[in-house]
Amino acid sequence: MAKKLAVQGSGDRWELVGEHEDLVAFNDYLGYLADRRYSPATVRSYAFDLLHFARWLSDQRVALAAVVTETLLRYLADCRSAQLSGQHYNVISLETGRAVGFAPATVNRRLAAISGLFNFLCMRDPGAHNPVPRGAAARRAAKGQRSGLLAHLARPGPRSALRVRVPRRLPRGLDRRETAALVGSFRSERDRAIAGLMLFSGLRSAEVLGLKVADVDIGRGWARVVGKGDKERRVPLDPDVAGLVQSYLLAERPETATKVLFVVAKGPHRGQPLTSAGLRRVFRYHRERSGVAVGHPHALRHSFGTSLAEAGVDLVVIQELMGHDHVDSSAVYVHLAPAHLRAAYDAARARQRSWGRT
Repeated sequence: MAKKLAVQGSGDRWELVGEHEDLVAFNDYLGYLADRRYSPATVRSYAFDLLHFARWLSDQRVALAAVVTETLLRYLADCRSAQLSGQHYNVISLETGRAVGFAPATVNRRLAAISGLFNFLCMRDPGAHNPVPRGAAARRAAKGQRSGLLAHLARPGPRSALRVRVPRRLPRGLDRRETAALVGSFRSERDRAIAGLMLFSGLRSAEVLGLKVADVDIGRGWARVVGKGDKERRVPLDPDVAGLVQSYLLAERPETATKVLFVVAKGPHRGQPLTSAGLRRVFRYHRERSGVAVGHPHALRHSFGTSLAEAGVDLVVIQELMGHDHVDSSAVYVHLAPAHLRAAYDAARARQRSWGRT
């Protein structure tokens, strides 16, 4: 029965299809997320997370109403011990630091989807039992959030105690050689414009795909961007990128009724809006073509943030340009800017030396 379950949908409407006794509950929750204007990418991710949980429940012969905390602990343990393709129990990956199991971020996202599902069911039926454990400890800030220059900005909220510790890693940008190789492999004006908007304006993949023709003011060099949570911001356009967008509109973009800026250039879907799957396919092809294995769309955005920090741009400006909700999300790029840090360190040491001579 579990194998017959699948996910289908498009945009922000996704649902589970197949045979499962709790299918309605899962799909009601996914519809609730869409009604609350959650990001389409989030709704899609949650749909696949709930698909995995629904299949696991079927294998365990447990109904959704019978789930208790111990059930969720067993699910967590199975996620951490599952042997995936390419994994071996006696081989620890240097990249992930683990031998088996899903990545901690993946497990936590699945647990967040499950927690949201039970919160929704309890909201709809106040008498229902919520098996997700909660406690005062979950409301406290993590150790790293209680110290440092930006400690006063930490705003811990209530969250499930059912979580996996996630290693904190700095975002990985591209160096000059990698950037030149990846961007140089693009051949169409459309793909070059997309890469330029990520690299020189810091746009996310979803923001690029959501751009409409009217959002780009080529003459004045500005673009109106709708980011996470439908938050709008205006970002400056690099003159070269503006030129690529103009060339694309004049010479490459097919005749179409859609208002979306970037559309499919050829094939049976010619003229339809470019999808996230289509964009991933484009970058996958050019990663192989250029030999830049880390050439993902978000790496270009990280490169933009790092270049701003290296130029000494104020954190608040970085926050606004990148569309971060909190300035602490922008502060991570300061740690990625060795030139900026070195200059500040050398200036501080110069002041210390001057104190010793007086």
